[in-house]
Amino acid sequence: MRLRNKPWAQEKLESHPEHVIMKPEEMKGKWSQLFGNDQPIHIEIGTGKGQFITGMAELHPDINYLGIEIQKSVMIDVLDKIIDKKLTNIKLLPTDGALVSEFFEKGEIDQVYLNFSDPWPKKRHEKRRLTSAPFLTSYKDVLETGKEIHFKTDNRGLFEYSLISFTNFGLSLEYLSLDLHQSEMEGNVQTEYEQKFSAKGQPIYRCEVQFK
Repeated sequence: MRLRNKPWAQEKLESHPEHVIMKPEEMKGKWSQLFGNDQPIHIEIGTGKGQFITGMAELHPDINYLGIEIQKSVMIDVLDKIIDKKLTNIKLLPTDGALVSEFFEKGEIDQVYLNFSDPWPKKRHEKRRLTSAPFLTSYKDVLETGKEIHFKTDNRGLFEYSLISFTNFGLSLEYLSLDLHQSEMEGNVQTEYEQKFSAKGQPIYRCEVQFK
């Protein structure tokens, strides 16, 4: 993703504490209290411009959503969508997704979404992939047995790598599609990248895996 730096992004995010949690480590164990209810909490790591997570929040008002995105210049686009749609069941964390175990207690999170993550194709960058063993370990630190990761990508190499990584980690495969938009799945909320790649005729790969 090529980004246009927006030096005012930090200030804008800080000006909306009702939507943006600048110090998520201080909320560890208190997320339900922050939302003011006991609804399930789902997180998306790498929100991009937020079309997916805001779309999900609209469709599922009975679920609370947390969007994690390290690029503040991108996160302000998500913030704008939240404000425009008047969403109350979503909060944003402008931080690194590798730190989830520092932000959540075991069992606080019910589901993780990974959508069109950077494939980091070079072998030396493997540990940066959001489906690599170090990241899976951090997800396991916050997800209890039976909870799931939902993963979508257009990158076949990353998808194949991820399936192997999930298997090696001991996750069980609950759903698999090698061409999502030709499948019978209902309720799919598309990301910006998903629309772009699909329009070019590229298949979208998707899977759901569960911690045992």
